[in-house]
Amino acid sequence: MKKIKYYYNTHTLKYEKLITPLRVKLLRLFSVLSGIVVGAALVVYVYNRFFPKPTEIAANKRYELLKDNYKQLSSKLQVLQEQMAALETRDNEVYRSIFEANPLPDSARAKLIEKKNEIEKIKEMDGFELGKGIAQQLNNINARMVYQFKSYDNIALLIKDQGTKLTCIPAIQPVSNKQLNRIASGFGMRIDPVYGTPKFHKGLDFTAPQGTPIYATGNGTVIESGLSTSGYGNHVIINHGYGYQTLYGHMVRIKARRGQKVKRGEVIGWVGSTGKSTGPHCHYEVHINSQEVDPVYFFYNDLNAEQYDRLLKLAAKGSAKSFD
Repeated sequence: MKKIKYYYNTHTLKYEKLITPLRVKLLRLFSVLSGIVVGAALVVYVYNRFFPKPTEIAANKRYELLKDNYKQLSSKLQVLQEQMAALETRDNEVYRSIFEANPLPDSARAKLIEKKNEIEKIKEMDGFELGKGIAQQLNNINARMVYQFKSYDNIALLIKDQGTKLTCIPAIQPVSNKQLNRIASGFGMRIDPVYGTPKFHKGLDFTAPQGTPIYATGNGTVIESGLSTSGYGNHVIINHGYGYQTLYGHMVRIKARRGQKVKRGEVIGWVGSTGKSTGPHCHYEVHINSQEVDPVYFFYNDLNAEQYDRLLKLAAKGSAKSFD
């Protein structure tokens, strides 16, 4: 039950009820509310000042995760940089041995464009997305580098095989011709010595005394050795690989046998005049992918520049008639 208060009115000399004006009640209510607000503000301040918020806790955890990811990415990046340096070294060595130059790859030309695109992407990322994006890019680079290493291994094998190829390509004359006076008939249209009609001469005729050694002009395997039914007489055909074959005709005697592996400069037979021949000589042909080519362009290994130029002129001049 609400208590009723009285006060003594000096004017009326009576006790009267104490009635609180509305204005006073509102002021008191305002004071109480003000105290509550101020107290709440103090509580919030103290809480924010001395107690971490859940968002800050989450942010700290996220920061620690990013820091760990950054350390891992930095370590991985260092490894990739070392691998890239190794690739650059191998790249220089490979291109130096093949082209004697360091070509600029297309990827380098597009580097600036790619860099601008990456910068625009990074601007739109937050820290977590940035770390994730970098990790994906590093994984991609790593995969590409592994593939590139395999590619360079293949190139290294090709370079090694190139040395083998150079020993197989026919690159010397089939008979000793230091004085450059033994080419009697060249490659091209010639008069057939037997029928007297124009005929395409598929090789070079080297005149030499019977019994003069005939040499293999490159490393290879003998695929034919014996008497020919097509006019070559006693002949030898060597498969040098890489699409190259050579033919040596009109031998008086054959040394190399079918299936035998021979090396450049090895004696495979001796000059004669067997088959369709008008005198002792060695008919020599070079085939590339089953197509006859002028053998004179393959004598660069045992001639200097002056001798080679002279030999080209002699072969072009040659006799109008062939010896076979």
